[in-house]
Amino acid sequence: MKLIMFDMDGTLLNSGAAIVNTINYVRDNIGLEQMEKSHVLKHINDPDINSAKFFYGTEEFTQEQNVLFNEYYNKNCLNDIVLYDGIKELIESLNKNCKLAVATNASSIFAKRMLIHLDLHHHFDMLVGYNDVENPKPHPEMIYKIMNQLNASKDKAILIGDSKKDTQAATNAGIDSILVNWGFSDYEDEALDNVTQLSEILL
Repeated sequence: MKLIMFDMDGTLLNSGAAIVNTINYVRDNIGLEQMEKSHVLKHINDPDINSAKFFYGTEEFTQEQNVLFNEYYNKNCLNDIVLYDGIKELIESLNKNCKLAVATNASSIFAKRMLIHLDLHHHFDMLVGYNDVENPKPHPEMIYKIMNQLNASKDKAILIGDSKKDTQAATNAGIDSILVNWGFSDYEDEALDNVTQLSEILL
């Protein structure tokens, strides 16, 4: 049975407003000006930047930043989130013949709440977040963890995501990937433009 792994934010659901508002809440509380939404989303999944330095001006995420982020996100992560058009139907169809998993660099605690809220969580055999591994994407640890748990071979596994972190993680794990263009990134010819195109490939 084929294993299809999905990134969550920007792939299954649009959580852009919640992410941007949370980052700007942290910035407000540490004395920084707010960032434009488009600027945040353009760089949120960039594998070539130090995210702590880019968003908060520190070499590493501090305890204060983490507390502020989790405090705001815990209260607001369900606000203004929606599934992308066609995702629910695609997941329901794939669930009949495939093993499904979520591999997200978000917290699996928040991710589970969000997917339950959108009535999608029960379709997935496994959900792994950054807090469940030592090394998040683009490191392959998350992919290996899911494959081992669900007893899937590399030739039967694929990762779907909207970020180069997703495709790099898949490459590092030795599996196929599909890059999508309806999320937070803006690619040209290398990514799929809509869920209909993805459905045609996977179904």
